[in-house]
Amino acid sequence: MIKEIILLMGFIIIAIAIGKLVAKMKMPAILGWLLTGMMIGPYGLGWLSEHMMHSTWFHNMISICEVTVGLFIGTELIWKDLKKSGKQILTICFTEAFGAFLMVTIAFGGIFAFMDIPIYLAFIFGAIALATAPAPSLSIINEYKAKGPVTRTLMPLAILDDVIALIVFFMVIGIVSNILAGGGFPLYYVLLMIALSIIVGIITGIFTALVLKKEGSKRSTVLLVCTCIMMTTGIGMYINEYLLPKLMMNLMLVGVTFAATFANIISKERLEKIMEDINIVIILTMIMLIINLGAPLDFHLILGAGAFTVVYIVARMIGKLGGAYTGAVISKAPVTVKKYLGLTLLPHSGVSLIFTGIAVSTLMQSSPEYAEIIQGTIAAVAVINEIIAVILAKQGFKLAGELDGEKELGMASTL
Repeated sequence: MIKEIILLMGFIIIAIAIGKLVAKMKMPAILGWLLTGMMIGPYGLGWLSEHMMHSTWFHNMISICEVTVGLFIGTELIWKDLKKSGKQILTICFTEAFGAFLMVTIAFGGIFAFMDIPIYLAFIFGAIALATAPAPSLSIINEYKAKGPVTRTLMPLAILDDVIALIVFFMVIGIVSNILAGGGFPLYYVLLMIALSIIVGIITGIFTALVLKKEGSKRSTVLLVCTCIMMTTGIGMYINEYLLPKLMMNLMLVGVTFAATFANIISKERLEKIMEDINIVIILTMIMLIINLGAPLDFHLILGAGAFTVVYIVARMIGKLGGAYTGAVISKAPVTVKKYLGLTLLPHSGVSLIFTGIAVSTLMQSSPEYAEIIQGTIAAVAVINEIIAVILAKQGFKLAGELDGEKELGMASTL
């Protein structure tokens, strides 16, 4: 285990180096981190093996990373600010999420009707398409110190998007499971999972606020925050292991709620100091998450990508862009949000791969041929879409004029 931890540290160093090389080419460093994961993963050099990725300690490490990265979103969810734009964010979230769901479902529904493939498969594709991977866009925000309407809208929307995705996906899987007579996921399980995530985050967040309220040295602050993060992760993992045998809580949602709770209790000045002190911790955990995101992606699938892959990527892109634009128009959002928010919502891997695994296991026994269609399509999508999406996400922030040092370009593009 010690050797593997040292190896993991080496992977992070490699990712940082490749990220800097990519940054010199005017592309986000996250693309370098993602490529590092693909390069060292099971389908590349094999340094980050499947055995290591499935080990208990590595799973625990990734769980801690998910809660930690949740701080990046949660600390921006200040209630006073949210009251001003809450309806706007909810409107956009629903339109962009269901835009992707409808476009992908309709596209595959037409194809499957022609090919005599069950229509429920189209709904599974649509449910998987709902999910947005927040880590890529959030890492771009962190790297370029992005600020502005698009950034402020994306932060809370990223986590709300995944909550909607969880509810819709498990409802679809529950219906399909019952159709196949394999037993479904009761809706109350999904609601319980989300409720527990929020409750755990609130309780640990209140405790953390009491601990962090008083000023302290940088070392003591980092130590206290890390301890509270590990405590929060531990409680979440315990509940996942012993109280939710069928489904898992979203640990990033736990982290977001945890951070939002203490961020709304302590003073603004204290919060800014805490985030400044732990910024390096958040960056390192984000790198680890992106490496983990890239490692399972088989880059060989790019060569074997078929028509289903193209249909999925294009339909989802149209749904996200069109849905985000529609929601922004309805809610009277700023011009930059209408034009460019959709581009920041295109990253997809992570939650989508988890959904794919669940869908495949649901179908494998009764309809293995349909399970292979989903597995092959989403695996190829994960590789191709993620590379394209990271570039387009950065472009979205750039055109909106929210990247540090590029304000003038963005302002010009809105005229």
